[in-house]
Amino acid sequence: MQNKDDLKKKLTPMQYHVTQEAGTEAPFSGDLHDCKLDGTYKCICCNDELFSSKSKFDSGTGWPSFFDCIDKNLLDFKEDTSHMMVRVEVSCKSCGSHLGHVFTDGPEPTKLRYCINSASLSFKKI
Repeated sequence: MQNKDDLKKKLTPMQYHVTQEAGTEAPFSGDLHDCKLDGTYKCICCNDELFSSKSKFDSGTGWPSFFDCIDKNLLDFKEDTSHMMVRVEVSCKSCGSHLGHVFTDGPEPTKLRYCINSASLSFKKI
């Protein structure tokens, strides 16, 4: 796991805020929101491959949304009761970086919507 000082040097202020302070980027502001290329979405901090473009869909929410992840064992899930809501926070299991939240209002076949901040991801084109 990288230390906070190294991450502050590596990441932009928004990437650091999202991944290390459980922040959220403004809707429709992230670089990967409208990405329609084939490839893999990786954790910006540790480079683990987390989501495939094959499971990405336009949820209309303003953040990259996926109906599935590559491997659930690569993610951590915990209840988040901040902002007077009950949600499930999603973080990277390898490095602990906050990614976003998962909801149960997604499309088939999983009916899940992983609502993930662009600032927490990098993209590798196939």
